[in-house]
Amino acid sequence: MGYPAYFDGALVIFKVLGALTLMIPQIPNRIKEWAYAGFAFDFIFAAISHFAIDGFNFQSFFPLIFLGILAISYVYYYKKMQLTSITGLKQKSWQSFKLHLKSR
Repeated sequence: MGYPAYFDGALVIFKVLGALTLMIPQIPNRIKEWAYAGFAFDFIFAAISHFAIDGFNFQSFFPLIFLGILAISYVYYYKKMQLTSITGLKQKSWQSFKLHLKSR
């Protein structure tokens, strides 16, 4: 696409760090929100780049498909975060939430 070579390396590093941030439960929620935002910006700008270079084809819409998957993931992450804050659970997992409900 004409980007400098170091740009590819930076994207790989930031995507790996973002994925680890979203998967590791001990990472604070505020950091996870920034990771979601970073991925959203990445997918939006990837789609814009493809539209500018390739025109309107499937490859141009491919990042928007991942943006949709990311949005669904964020909605369920946010719902889970709200449930854990309402119930006062320390552990943020669905299994501990179910155990908490059974113990009432």
